[in-house]
Amino acid sequence: MVTVRKVRIEYKRNPLGIDVQKPRISWQLQSDRRGTAQQAYQIQVSVEDTFQLVLWNTQKVDSEDNLHIPYEGPELVARTRYFVRVRIWDEQGQVSPWSEIGHWETALLAAGDWEAQWITPAEDHLNRQEEAAFLLRKEFEVRPQIRSARIYSTALGVYELHLNGTRVSEDRLSPGWTSYSHRLQYQTYDVTGLLNDGANAVGMALANGWYKGNLAWDGRSNIYGDRRAGLLQLEIRYEDGSRQVISTDETWSSATGPVVYAEIYHGETYDARLEISGWSEAGSPSGSWGTVETLAPPAAVLKAQESEPVQVVSEIKPVELIHTPSGETVIDFGQNMVGWVAFRVTGEAGTTVTLHHAEVLDGEGNFYTENLRSAKQQIRYICKGGQEERYEPHFTFQGFRYVKVEGYTGELRLDAFTGRVVHSAMEQTGKFECSNPLLNQLQSNIVWGQKGNFLDVPTDCPQRDERLGWTGDAQVFIRTAAFNMEVASFFTKWLRDLQADQAEDGAVPFVVPNVLDGYSSAAWGDAAVICPWNLYVCYGDRRILQEQFASMKAWVEYIRRQGDNEYLWNTGFHFGDWLGLDAKENSYIGATPTDLIATAFYAYSTQLVSKAAEVLGLEEEARKYKELHSRISEHFHLEFVTPNHRLAAPTQTAHVLALMFGLVEGPAKERTAATLAKMIEDNKYHLTTGFVGTPYLCLALSENGYHETAAKLVTQTSYPSWLYSITKGATTIWEHWDGIKEDGSFWSKDMNSYNHYAYGSIGDWLYRVLAGLDAAEDRPGYKRILLKPQPSEEFEYASAELESMYGPIRSSWRRDSESLTMAVEIEIPANTTAQVTLPEAAADRVMEGGTLLSQTEGINSVRQLGSAVVFEAGSGKYSFSYPLAARLAEQTV
Repeated sequence: MVTVRKVRIEYKRNPLGIDVQKPRISWQLQSDRRGTAQQAYQIQVSVEDTFQLVLWNTQKVDSEDNLHIPYEGPELVARTRYFVRVRIWDEQGQVSPWSEIGHWETALLAAGDWEAQWITPAEDHLNRQEEAAFLLRKEFEVRPQIRSARIYSTALGVYELHLNGTRVSEDRLSPGWTSYSHRLQYQTYDVTGLLNDGANAVGMALANGWYKGNLAWDGRSNIYGDRRAGLLQLEIRYEDGSRQVISTDETWSSATGPVVYAEIYHGETYDARLEISGWSEAGSPSGSWGTVETLAPPAAVLKAQESEPVQVVSEIKPVELIHTPSGETVIDFGQNMVGWVAFRVTGEAGTTVTLHHAEVLDGEGNFYTENLRSAKQQIRYICKGGQEERYEPHFTFQGFRYVKVEGYTGELRLDAFTGRVVHSAMEQTGKFECSNPLLNQLQSNIVWGQKGNFLDVPTDCPQRDERLGWTGDAQVFIRTAAFNMEVASFFTKWLRDLQADQAEDGAVPFVVPNVLDGYSSAAWGDAAVICPWNLYVCYGDRRILQEQFASMKAWVEYIRRQGDNEYLWNTGFHFGDWLGLDAKENSYIGATPTDLIATAFYAYSTQLVSKAAEVLGLEEEARKYKELHSRISEHFHLEFVTPNHRLAAPTQTAHVLALMFGLVEGPAKERTAATLAKMIEDNKYHLTTGFVGTPYLCLALSENGYHETAAKLVTQTSYPSWLYSITKGATTIWEHWDGIKEDGSFWSKDMNSYNHYAYGSIGDWLYRVLAGLDAAEDRPGYKRILLKPQPSEEFEYASAELESMYGPIRSSWRRDSESLTMAVEIEIPANTTAQVTLPEAAADRVMEGGTLLSQTEGINSVRQLGSAVVFEAGSGKYSFSYPLAARLAEQTV
């Protein structure tokens, strides 16, 4: 029997508090039968979980679609829970049982739904520049027989919410970081179980965060505003149908408490002696409480939470206590991570424990923080005394592996310290492993780099005085990111901020949200096009193209207006092949000409805009940009390719981009590929690429007949290579290939992050090429899967798994060099198909579970293409085995 499972609304299971007017419904099918497909579906939506009164009933819809089906029922009402269930008819016409009941709940759908006012401590009570976190509180009475209660809240700053002495949510650093001048997220919390009959109290703790705090390396603060403020609306519904609203207004009180200092970069100081007992409980809390005043609403539009909230996702225990040569006491957590340390301490009142955070130790084994630049990453805890105390930070985060402890009284025991790993709470969806243990560590490093830098925005690094949403880093990594984790909501939110911060002329900022002054470098601004296209390919999300198409087109038109030739981009500032190893002395920009890079990305983005227009049914736009792409390609060839088919720029990156973006064809393509491979081989299988060339390097080699060259490059361990950092003990991806040099010294302290995910984009090659798990663009979201393992002499096996929107996909191969046999295992989720390519195989010698391939259930259209066998497969699990072509050749001889 086919069953329907994992019903999701806007990518989430049972979301609470969304403001999407036509939320999309998706589901998976589960079946042990091969070739299972959906023929039709029926969706029912009700405001009752009994479905006695059905609000929207699609009836039976003949369609194989089971992703992103938009709700088309009556207009949704704010503050309402909607229940949904789905059933399907399979390819045999059999109807499934109804799915488990899912639900979503609407938030506040219009500005008029807000009754709350923005409040902040009165100026005559607390200085607006006060460093301490503000405490805001309100007492209220509640009648018996509560049916439900919701809080809708946000802040100018970051906040924690407490109700009757209990933390309302596990969310951290809410409301997250958006383009605050345009958009501000608010959160919805179910607090039904936290209310008491009679007296209650609600409290909000409020710190600077990204809104008002120090951002970037020039020490700027108050970028979005100079006053922290809170907004909260508690709505209580009673069994008799009545409604009570408690919201922020002039009747609230304010004070400061134990968080006397909090900054994202610099850390937090917590004085436990200043704790206010019962500050969020009914009664008369201690402390000096004053009045609040209301503020005019900010210009930003309030939006319900779009991405996953930041949460403590896991914990790490320390692995070693180190006493350094210089006498420091240092805790090693064994993993470069992002979050903070929770600890226990017993000390007299006033005892101060200070934690300093660092990524590495220096060559002599001492604590090293120079690469943090001005970021202090310092936690200070001042004891109240009398008993064991427990503490973890509230309004900051650190990037670290090592923690230097000062002022700790008594014996320092490792079990008193716990690393709390913090990032956006995305589901981990991908897994890769192979026969090379160093490469498995690289995969771990890639995932940890993503965890550390996907903290509400895709940041470049999580430790120094930067931590910004660099557009170039995001676009080169997005495809790898979408394998490792479910990033659709995360990037959807970020792309909305990119569009909000995009200039009227189409220029795209270097960072999003934009807190710098720079715009429009090639490969950085192209995130406006590359990111939405990849979300479409990976998740089948057509709406992201609809939302972002104006932004995508505006970026291409911006480029088109630059310079005196609309088909070349040869003007303006560009980061070029950032940190390329072929850069001139004292330069961060690689040797590849920036106009070549800019024109190549211009061509690529134009091609993607044309594809997006075609998907959206915009035929004229598709034709227009297809023609523009053709002209750009022609001019690229005239400008950068000689009559003898030689690429004018003798760099690895130039050759990589020309190949990957289809800018050379025929003899020029052959020569470019051969030259690239020779560059790698002549350099003893080392790369010289930077941020622009590295993501595509191995893809370009493998796709153009030099797969073994790519494999040798990936498994290289000496500098410069991906695995060099592994030999130096790295547990995340480095910003520089030689962040730690052979002699133990460091690259420049000015820019040397040890958690910088851009070079982790090699994960894309590991998944899509080596393991062979890919999506077809013409049937996106893995509706049609391309399973094409590409073994190499460098590996005995490789395996990739992905929890797609349709369900689990697997591609795994194992090569036995002694017996010259190959084993390939695949898994295809229900309601999808796959094109499978078995390498070095003969069609009449491939067996699946003891049956010849041609007689295997679920397999059709078997073809022999050269030394590979290609066929179509329906859903199910398959296990293939066959002798390699080399063995067959020996037997023939």
